[in-house]
Amino acid sequence: MIDFKVKSGNPEKQRSSCLVLAVYEDQGMSPSTRVIDKSSKGVISRLIKRGDITGECGETILLPETGSIPADRILLIGCGNEDDFDSSKLQKITAKIIQKLQANKINEAILFLPEIEIEGADLATRIEQIIIQSAHSSYHFDTTKSKKQKKNKAIQKLTLFIPDRSNLNTARQAVLTGKAIASGVTMARELGNLPGNICTPSYLAGQAKELATDFNLKLKVLSETAMEKLSMGALLSVSRGSRQEAKLIILEHKGGGSKDAPVVLVGKGLTFDAGGISLKPSSAMDEMKYDMCGGASVLGTMRAIAEMKLPLNVIAIVPSSENLPDGDANKPGDVVTSMSGQTIEILNTDAEGRLILCDALTYAERFKPSTVIDVATLTGACVVALGAHASGVFSNQDHLAQEIIDAGIKAQDRVWYLPLWEEYDQQLKSNFADMANIGGHKAGAITAACFLSRYTKKYDWAHLDIAGTAWLSGSKKGSTGRPVKLLCEFLRNRARAA
Repeated sequence: MIDFKVKSGNPEKQRSSCLVLAVYEDQGMSPSTRVIDKSSKGVISRLIKRGDITGECGETILLPETGSIPADRILLIGCGNEDDFDSSKLQKITAKIIQKLQANKINEAILFLPEIEIEGADLATRIEQIIIQSAHSSYHFDTTKSKKQKKNKAIQKLTLFIPDRSNLNTARQAVLTGKAIASGVTMARELGNLPGNICTPSYLAGQAKELATDFNLKLKVLSETAMEKLSMGALLSVSRGSRQEAKLIILEHKGGGSKDAPVVLVGKGLTFDAGGISLKPSSAMDEMKYDMCGGASVLGTMRAIAEMKLPLNVIAIVPSSENLPDGDANKPGDVVTSMSGQTIEILNTDAEGRLILCDALTYAERFKPSTVIDVATLTGACVVALGAHASGVFSNQDHLAQEIIDAGIKAQDRVWYLPLWEEYDQQLKSNFADMANIGGHKAGAITAACFLSRYTKKYDWAHLDIAGTAWLSGSKKGSTGRPVKLLCEFLRNRARAA
């Protein structure tokens, strides 16, 4: 990961391989850019006046010589209209800067971005956003490649320039927080990108064990035998078709008071989903290794909050299995009994995520939680409804949904609130069990959430359907690490309010 530092002083006296400076449309410059322009005898002003850079958001120009200042190069980044600059544009220009530095093999630079004011985002927030986006944009998956990324193509160090020396302590704390969240996002992405023959339920349990060791967390992993004793018939029905034993991973971060009710995060850990007997089409089935991104994001969040030493009790529960066709696999029409005692008619074996989640949600009751949030790549219907931009959120409490919405806006990891009306719940009726595991072709994301809601009557609960946001398809195929940022922001808000 990039080494991030903060620094203050005179902008024109900074020694670096590259100074990254902001310019705006209508020939505007940030305060540090004006100082350096004056010290370099107006070289930046002349470029702007000639139209070599217009200040359009994301536009760049690299100056290989800087004249009288000690830095080797200057990279100018356009920020658009100064009055309209916001966190979304900060993310955009940060990503562009990383791309430009990597393309020019510049492995060290000073960024003057923190001085750019953003309404609703203080200095600490801006620093965190820069660090998280820089780490995200510089991420490169080569774990399963024979040739690794060369060091001269990787950015080694980024220094964030702070105009006011009195803000250095605040900035240093923001760096630690930003790095912690970035590490959590990276962990989620790395787990999501690993192939199913490596990232098995046992592998996820091993990763949880490493987190427990590194950050002094409490870990418990339930075997199939232990789950049988708890009557987790729904979860175990999914793993029957796999040679990989299912695991229920429970990871506890005890940052709050001993009597404080915890927040419980439940993450779907389906390490490969072929659909079972209701076999998926072969096209893009390789992407079903990403069906554990809910579990990956929950583990990544636990890493982040543990590294931050967040003063809040948080418990992660990750039910993990594979869903494969086999002579012993679930069949359409089978009836299974969940841990709650409710029976389920399995009309489609490819609607397996809700089967492993419902037993985990029942298991969560024993912790007497203040709140439970489950995170899952649950339905293709949510992808159709919301695309890749927003995750779907459902909740049995409007105030909880609003907390998540607000956290998503601040973290630039947005969600959209969808209903859990009785009319949709009626679609789950079965002639042969308490409920069916699907509700027909219409409103698939909603009926899936209605199914889960039947197991969450004893606590405040929200469900995040991240099927459209957890990974990208196409030429940029890969895990995104969402919604780690959102979950971290939500938990930090809870800790502040405690």
